[in-house]
Amino acid sequence: MSTIPGEPWSRGVARSSEGVVSVGGVDVHALAAGHGTPAYVLDEADLRERATAYRRAFETAFAEVGAGVDVYYAGKAFLSVAVARWVHEEGLRVDTASGGELAVALRAGVPGAHLGLHGNNKSDDELVAALDAGVGRIIVDSLVEIDRLADLVKRRGGDPAPVMVRVTTGVHAGGHEYISTAHEDQKFGLSLAADEGADSPAVTAMLAVLARPELHLLGIHSHIGSQILDPSGFEVAARAVLTLRAHLAERTGVLVDEVDLGGGYGIAYLPGEVALDPDRIAKDVAASVAAAASELGTALPRFSIEPGRAIVGPAGLTLYTVGTVKPVRLDDGRVRTYVSVDGGMSDNIRPALYGAQYHAEIVGRVSTAEPVLARVVGKHCESGDIVVHEVRLPGDVRAGDLLAVPATGAYGRSMASNYNLLARPPVVAVRDGASRVLVRRETVDDLLALDEG
Repeated sequence: MSTIPGEPWSRGVARSSEGVVSVGGVDVHALAAGHGTPAYVLDEADLRERATAYRRAFETAFAEVGAGVDVYYAGKAFLSVAVARWVHEEGLRVDTASGGELAVALRAGVPGAHLGLHGNNKSDDELVAALDAGVGRIIVDSLVEIDRLADLVKRRGGDPAPVMVRVTTGVHAGGHEYISTAHEDQKFGLSLAADEGADSPAVTAMLAVLARPELHLLGIHSHIGSQILDPSGFEVAARAVLTLRAHLAERTGVLVDEVDLGGGYGIAYLPGEVALDPDRIAKDVAASVAAAASELGTALPRFSIEPGRAIVGPAGLTLYTVGTVKPVRLDDGRVRTYVSVDGGMSDNIRPALYGAQYHAEIVGRVSTAEPVLARVVGKHCESGDIVVHEVRLPGDVRAGDLLAVPATGAYGRSMASNYNLLARPPVVAVRDGASRVLVRRETVDDLLALDEG
């Protein structure tokens, strides 16, 4: 049964009476004919609306408690020159996690002051690029990095580099162990936990920053995970970070100006799932930080949040063409229909990497056939090459059908690979009945051009 329109599809997705789906006013047959499949299709209006909704929700909620706030778009979810320009035009800043992401954001015209640079193992070249660009904040992730960055600034001269220290609060949140980023046993950040009578790694790091005149301790950064649907974790983490800020002020007299509360807000991937509402989460977080600051007796800092995939994830879908259709009898007597498409784990690794669940529908025609239990798989030489683990598709699904998987705007293209030497799909933007290529499809010539053999 069709779920279109509605979550997990973008707002610009509609299905005609003939069963043909359109995105942003462009039907899927036109998209397939003009751009080929597989293709990432990005609903520009939907993405812009989500960016604006998060900015307005948080600005309104935080203004009511007397605090300012900035919203950062997660470059790692998906970044291109056009997308960086869109979110900047909608009033967002951009968070980057590599020199490549930084270069794309700068090419888009995002001012350096509106950029941040993350990373647990930044190279000297990446740090120098950030300094050259005048990025608004460099989020340091280790004691070693503090001295490396300070030494680079000292050799170059100029103003102190604005630094935030990333801390781990011990709050475990997120859809999978690999995307829960605030528990102790992982690579990110500096822990708030300490042995009795000793400073925590987080406090030690902040003291180290204050000891280097080449650095300016702008604030504290925390991030508890990704694909989070329960807002309670943010409240606990925010209180921990504000307590750390107050402790540092008591000890050193320095009350840092900014606190980043992270984000990673969850989206709907399957019919019936409900994404976090921007207004609700903004009000809840604003109320919790105001209460914590009041109890601590400290003035509110300026805040920043990072919605993560919540802006670009729902705005995208991946369009495939069906190839082989194969019924397979299971041990329990049921029959599962394996529906092979012309992409797979090279354009969406998340099902194989995280066991991520997605939805799929036939989008190029209407069908009155009874639905059957199906699994959508790719064309790679891996039995784990699964796009959608379990979904009901029409019993007459056949080669040549167009099939779409929603909610792939985040991490599809950004985590794509050339496994089996498949060329990566294009990213196609749609809006007001027109389509245009943001990132072109790779070709075999592109692959060969890299091979020096």
